[in-house]
Amino acid sequence: MVDKIASVNGVINNIVWGVPALILLIGTGILMTVLTKGFQFTHFGHMMKETVGGLFKKKDILKSDDKHSISQFQALCTALSATIGTGNIAGIAYAITMGGTGAVFWMWVAAIFGMMTNYSENVLGIFYRRRNAKGEWCGGAMYYLRDGLGGKKHCKQIGKVLAVLFSIFAVMASFGIGNMGQVASIKESVLNVFTFTGDSLIDGLIIGGVIALVAALVIIGGLNRIARANEKIVPFMAVFYILGSLIIIVMHANMIIPAFASIFRNAFSVKAAAGGVGGALIKQAITWGFKRGVFSNEAGLGSSVMVHSASNVKEPVTQGLWGIFEVFFDTIIVCTMTALVILTTGIVDLETGASISGATKLGLATEAFTQSFGTLGGVFIAIAVTLFAFSTVLGWSYYGTKAWEYIFGTKATVVYKVVFIAIVVVGSALDATLVIDLSDTFNGLMAIPNLIGVVTLSGTVMAITNNYAKRKFKGDQSVKPMLSHFEDIQEEQEKNLSA
Repeated sequence: MVDKIASVNGVINNIVWGVPALILLIGTGILMTVLTKGFQFTHFGHMMKETVGGLFKKKDILKSDDKHSISQFQALCTALSATIGTGNIAGIAYAITMGGTGAVFWMWVAAIFGMMTNYSENVLGIFYRRRNAKGEWCGGAMYYLRDGLGGKKHCKQIGKVLAVLFSIFAVMASFGIGNMGQVASIKESVLNVFTFTGDSLIDGLIIGGVIALVAALVIIGGLNRIARANEKIVPFMAVFYILGSLIIIVMHANMIIPAFASIFRNAFSVKAAAGGVGGALIKQAITWGFKRGVFSNEAGLGSSVMVHSASNVKEPVTQGLWGIFEVFFDTIIVCTMTALVILTTGIVDLETGASISGATKLGLATEAFTQSFGTLGGVFIAIAVTLFAFSTVLGWSYYGTKAWEYIFGTKATVVYKVVFIAIVVVGSALDATLVIDLSDTFNGLMAIPNLIGVVTLSGTVMAITNNYAKRKFKGDQSVKPMLSHFEDIQEEQEKNLSA
């Protein structure tokens, strides 16, 4: 039965993550880059100034006066908690061994254009968000599919159907990549360093039980408790991992230039091009680079927009800027750190990306750190993976909650939370391979309705962006701000903006 499920999933996965789907993912980013005239390039300085640059200058970035929303920084940390996960460590190692060192270059390309996909998702998320029965903001792909796409002529039903499909895929992905896949990674990394009873099943259940208990204390408290936990965990874990990586890279400084040379050379490998092998190698590098890039930063999946929509922000573009920073930090910074650690320590062949020892995924990343730090390297990776994976569990629990709420209503979310916490324990006892493969498929399925929404509403994104540019960059205060699709919320936010 398991083999049959794996076989069927393999066929679906090859379609979902095949070349046409990857073209749609990257193509959407390219489309939004062209339509906004390279916004992530031309206004990169403005983005940095309005996001991290404003952390200690603008009160509303760090704190929300509205008890039903979270601050912009908390929204970023919760989004990063879900995107900075084991994919940033094990996923990058896997991409290099499967797609060669050139996969890193294509991962960067995916991130550069993914910035504008994530920007567009967040702009639409804020513009089409509504409040639920508790007064909390609810936004995400399901809402701009229903009210945005669904508001277009002859598209009402298709908008509703796509919104429900997105929500179903998001719930399923939350159980897999957002839960069992992360718990399995924590179990693997901890058991590589420590053992408790000597029985791997019992040890796994002990680890799963502890994770479930701690997660329950946070998740049951709702978004505000999740956000407060993540604004403490995420900055610490990011700095912890980046510093550790930088130390190793500096220790092997003589290999930095060869590592970058290998990345660029193999991104456009022409070996045996006459026999067609060169083209195959390039395709492999592009496919794995794009796939791991998207898997890491989730741009195009429509996941992080659910928490970005809960921000206290008034301007849709402002939250869009946080979306650009999210992808930049996750992939260009954190994933590149992992890639350089692996490529500078000599544990892979710089020509092929093949592992010298035969280790793959998390084992390869662990090898890179243990080579430089000895046994402490294993402890370092165990701590990093535990922090990354646990914060991902917290972030995805919120995504799943909001998708569940869209389907079954606000009162039913307690059912989802109980099931989600129970699955943590289940994940600690299962072989993670099939779970991760299944969740990878649902991740890809999420992207299809979401990207349909982003592309069909690209004109709305352009209008909101141009409106913001006229007011902020050209100083035209006669222009009425575009803050919400709904008149009552537009009026409310206009008052808040001018207050």
